[in-house]
Amino acid sequence: MKPSRAERVPAVGPSFGQVRGGPTVLRIVLGTQLRRLREATGITREAAGEAIRGSHAKISRLELGRVAQKERDVADLLTLYGITDPDEREEYLDLARRAGSAGWWQQYSDVTPSWLETILGLEDAAHVIRSYQVQFIPGLLQTAGYARAVTSLGEARGSAHDIQRKVDLRLRRQQLLTRANPPKLWFVMDEGALRRPMGGPAAMREQLEHLIEMAALPNVTLQVAPFTAGPSAAAGGPITLLRFLEADLPDIVYLEQLTSALYLDKRADVENYMVVLDRISAAAHTDEDSVRFLQELLATY
Repeated sequence: MKPSRAERVPAVGPSFGQVRGGPTVLRIVLGTQLRRLREATGITREAAGEAIRGSHAKISRLELGRVAQKERDVADLLTLYGITDPDEREEYLDLARRAGSAGWWQQYSDVTPSWLETILGLEDAAHVIRSYQVQFIPGLLQTAGYARAVTSLGEARGSAHDIQRKVDLRLRRQQLLTRANPPKLWFVMDEGALRRPMGGPAAMREQLEHLIEMAALPNVTLQVAPFTAGPSAAAGGPITLLRFLEADLPDIVYLEQLTSALYLDKRADVENYMVVLDRISAAAHTDEDSVRFLQELLATY
């Protein structure tokens, strides 16, 4: 006997109205729910794509939350998946409308590539952000002078206006450190990143003073990985791991490059990077010793 829709489709769980976060988070939550509905009804991505006049690749992007879900497409998919109750449909459609809203970073769209928009939304919703930086001080901890020097390195052909806009964007990102209910931040910085002069002595003094100040925040843990710790398990690359309270958001590893980024959410990948971060943290100075290291380094400027 064919199962009823209630038997085939998992319960939605808490009201979508309780889901908090910017459009990036809402897209991922909605995409996850649409994938669960599709899989529960045994419908392929190809068939779902045909229902919204698209391809299986479009369905994949929608389900991953990589693009905004159009309300019309969501309505057609709900019909295909057997969601006919008006109130239930409205919850999905309301989530689609909220997911299509603009994030605060849209005001910097002239200097923000699409691959960067995702991390901005994820940072905004994260409960825990862990990061290891080998070459530069983490962007969430950079001062304006340091950020300008770093940005100028990657903008060999950029105008002074574009560089300043990117610096402004980086500083705007940092508001999450001191907002109400901020995320827990755990940063490990390689000693080389701290000793590499950026922007001149005055900029480095300001930057080191800022790091010491940020380390005093209750939601921030800073560690320094000294040269004596030996080669890093990260093989020289920066790593950021984001964790969320929202059940439909998996842990995500963010690997940034000069002109692109990778986002990894497969459990095996995430667990591998988590082990790497744990090893780096274990080999690094404690947070108290790291602050002393920063103070001693500051005294040399």
